[in-house]
Amino acid sequence: MTGPIQLAAQAHGGLQAHTVTPGKKKAALAVAAIADLIQLGLFPFFGEGALSIPDDVLDVVVAVVLFSLLGFKARVLLALAIELVPGVALFPSWTAVVATIPTAAPAPKALPQRAAETDALPETDAYSG
Repeated sequence: MTGPIQLAAQAHGGLQAHTVTPGKKKAALAVAAIADLIQLGLFPFFGEGALSIPDDVLDVVVAVVLFSLLGFKARVLLALAIELVPGVALFPSWTAVVATIPTAAPAPKALPQRAAETDALPETDAYSG
C-alpha cells in the first residue's frame, strides 16, 4: 500500500522527468531566437508558411535541434505545426514555446554538520543558570 508521501514523491519525480536543465534551456532559447530572427529578417522568403521550402527546411532543422536539446516535448511538435500556417512565422513562436518549458531546480547544497556540537550538550562543571 502506498502512502501519500510516496505518491507525492512519485508525482514530483514525474514532473522532474519533463523539466530540462537551465543550461539546455538557454541553448534552446538561443536556437529558437536565432530561427525567429531569421524568419523575421528574411520575411519574403519565409512568409508563405507551408508553401515556402526555405521556411519548411528551417522549421524542421530547428525542431530537430530542439528535440535533441530538450528531449521529446509535445510543445515543440505543436510549434512545428503552428509554423506551417501561412503568416504565423512573423510571430516568434519558437521562442515563445521554448520559454514556456519548465526548468529543473538546481539540487540544494547540503550544509555541513558538526556532529560533535549538535548531538551532545556542552560539558561544563559550573551551573550558569
